[in-house]
Amino acid sequence: QVQIVDSGGGLVQPGGSLTLSCVASGQFDNIYSMGWYRQIPGKEREFVAAISWQRGNGHYADSVRGRFTISRDTAKITAYLQMNSLTPEDTAVYYCYLQNTDRNWGQGTQVTVSS
Repeated sequence: QVQIVDSGGGLVQPGGSLTLSCVASGQFDNIYSMGWYRQIPGKEREFVAAISWQRGNGHYADSVRGRFTISRDTAKITAYLQMNSLTPEDTAVYYCYLQNTDRNWGQGTQVTVSS
C-alpha cells in the first residue's frame, strides 16, 4: 500500500512563490513518475507537472511552463514543485500523485494567490 502526503500550500500574494512537497511511503514497486494536478471547485482536475522517476525529465502544462519547476529526490521518494510568479489563476487545490502500476493520490493542499 502506498501513502502519499503532499504539503506546502498556503496563501501568497501575486508574484510570490511557494514550494510544494510530495512524500511517498509504503510498499510499492517501480515508480514511473510523480507529479501534480490541480482542481478548482466545479471544474475538472487538470494536469500541472510531472517528472519521470528514472531520468528526471520534467513535463509541464502550458499554463505553468517557465514559472513552475518540478524536481525529485529519489532517496527520499519525494517530489517538489517550485512555483514562481504565481497569479490568482493558480489558486486551486493541488494534488500530488505517484504513478506505478496504479495512480496513487495525496490528500491535496490548498494554494491561494491573492492580495
